[in-house]
Amino acid sequence: MITLEEIKNNEKLQTFKKMVIETNEVLNLTAITDSFEFDIKHLYDSLLILDYFDYKNKNIMDLGSGAGFPGIPLAILLNDTNFYLVEPTKKRCDFLLSVKEKLHLDNVTIINKRSEDLDNNFRSFFDFIVTRAVSRLNILVEISLPFLKNNGCLISYKGLKYEEEISEAKNALKTLSSNVLEVKKETLPFLNEERFNIIIKKDKDISSKYPRLYSTIKKRPL
Repeated sequence: MITLEEIKNNEKLQTFKKMVIETNEVLNLTAITDSFEFDIKHLYDSLLILDYFDYKNKNIMDLGSGAGFPGIPLAILLNDTNFYLVEPTKKRCDFLLSVKEKLHLDNVTIINKRSEDLDNNFRSFFDFIVTRAVSRLNILVEISLPFLKNNGCLISYKGLKYEEEISEAKNALKTLSSNVLEVKKETLPFLNEERFNIIIKKDKDISSKYPRLYSTIKKRPL
């Protein structure tokens, strides 16, 4: 696992932090602008999953990338892994593109779409999908799992109410041929805040009728 000291000494991670905080003055990207808190709550938190799997030469989607968490910090550390940052807001995508260019992140592709609107060639394409602070799990699994390869994993960064969300998503997981493989409990240094990263494995092909339109998913979650 990367240390907080290594994060502080990583030039690209710190340049990214600076870009987020500066851009935040004109574009709402984060409520966390204190440098020390940013290192822990954004950078360290994003990198908690580094040791979970071997990501080398894999395709990873960061669903709802926003300001680039967790995709950009992961892409900086895993430069032999392909990252696809899927973000529906054009202004945020423009920011992500500026980060990609500034940091020379050739392993990053930015897609200005909602995940459920992705082209069919992305169906069953990704080895992993990572997502942080996007939506509740029963909605999240439908907009992500159809794009995973069989035996691929969704890693969802969650907080203290993760058990409630897993219970709420039981039917969705069953319908989408998937199961909770493990929940990794993590603690942020100095702050002693707990994080729970839910790992969901896709077992087999999912019906082509999923994902439904987002308006339908939101109104009638599985």
